[in-house]
Amino acid sequence: MPSKSIKDCAPGLYSRRRPAETPLYQVVQKHFETFRALCQDDWEEQSMPPYAEREFRRYLECGILAHGFARARCDECGHDFLIAFSCKGRGVCPSCNARRMVETAAHLLDHVFPKLPVRQWVVSFPKRLRYFLQHDGKVRSAALPIVLRIIEDHIRARSPRASPTARIGAVAFLHQFGSSLNAHTHFHVCVIDGVFEVTSEDGLAFFEATPDTAEIAEVQTKIRRRVLRMFVQRGLIESDEAKTMLAWEHAGGFSVEASVRIEGSDRQGLERLLRYCARPPFALERIEVLDEHRLLYHLSKPMHDGRTCVHLTPLELIGRIAALVPEPRSHRHRYYGVLAPNARLRSAVTVLIDDAEVQSQTAPDGTEQPESTSRSPARYLWAMLLARIYEAFPLTCPVCGSPMTIIAFITDPPVVRHILDPIGEPSTPPGISPARGPPECEEWDESSDNELGFEPVPQYEYDQRIDW
Repeated sequence: MPSKSIKDCAPGLYSRRRPAETPLYQVVQKHFETFRALCQDDWEEQSMPPYAEREFRRYLECGILAHGFARARCDECGHDFLIAFSCKGRGVCPSCNARRMVETAAHLLDHVFPKLPVRQWVVSFPKRLRYFLQHDGKVRSAALPIVLRIIEDHIRARSPRASPTARIGAVAFLHQFGSSLNAHTHFHVCVIDGVFEVTSEDGLAFFEATPDTAEIAEVQTKIRRRVLRMFVQRGLIESDEAKTMLAWEHAGGFSVEASVRIEGSDRQGLERLLRYCARPPFALERIEVLDEHRLLYHLSKPMHDGRTCVHLTPLELIGRIAALVPEPRSHRHRYYGVLAPNARLRSAVTVLIDDAEVQSQTAPDGTEQPESTSRSPARYLWAMLLARIYEAFPLTCPVCGSPMTIIAFITDPPVVRHILDPIGEPSTPPGISPARGPPECEEWDESSDNELGFEPVPQYEYDQRIDW
């Protein structure tokens, strides 16, 4: 490795992450085996599925140079830069969660959503129904189309010039978590604020629609009634219970919010909205370690009782994260309407991203639609995603600012140690603490029992069988 110093580097340059120094990694490193052992006991109610355990173990290897790395080199000054491998997991690793979030938002922005206004619809359900939505994927898959069809009917009704066959374009995000690391199934639906319709053999019309507050309340009422009907048909709740929930005040726990609207020209605002919808269950910067047995998870906004943070033990933190790990092969966002993968108008709608003109409601008839271009699925390089996150290109030499090139992938343990030892980097991965048993009760002085809050020993023995 060259001896050039990088202390005087320009600000904004990318620096390698060190996950072993983060509070989450240290908590998982010390307490994961203990949590797993408790889950295996018969008396422990909480369990951890195998895929969640696999995600935690992959996270403990993510970003650790001792498990292998890529080597980048600057041809101008000879500076070397080591890039640790990532686990590419879902739900546990904060770095890979952020990468997946940015990649999803970038794909939707660059290849799916045209330059038209987009509105976010947030649909929540009462606690009585959340258990089924949280643990049964079939119930979630049945509730989501109900919500999308009602929103589509509403937007189509707001466009009087559109025909009954006009379709919306939407991407729905299925969130199974709340802001306080709790289980809370709800939907974030990004909908193009209008409907699309074929007006001629080669023409495409877009009719914009803007709902008001009263109409959103009507959408909420319809969603409430049809979702409860679906639960009754599946035998999850009784019909009398559904009637009681329909009579509840304050919409019976159902909530529909659609106040966020992004204009078609605000592409940066749309990307921020898409990142928010594709965000992971938790944020690393909100975890604060008080001591070995106490943690704080800071909330994004105060709760109804005024709390701004949640107190957790290390085992509780691991348990909450494990419960929010998504199941394998389960989609976290779905396409609907003209944005569906096999939709007939998808290619004609997505081509509008390239500043193509569309026949709007006020445009004269006969406008020709440009020929649709085929688009391959978006694949973003690691370096480009990091550049979108940190606004700094990672393969830029921190010494001279020239571009760097990856020259090798190092996975052989002897070679890894041969490279890491001279530069002072750990050549062995961090140790994982074994499972620990419950703390043993230490002997104490009987004279100090009252100071510790123990109940005093009775002066005489009482036979409880007398009262039986």
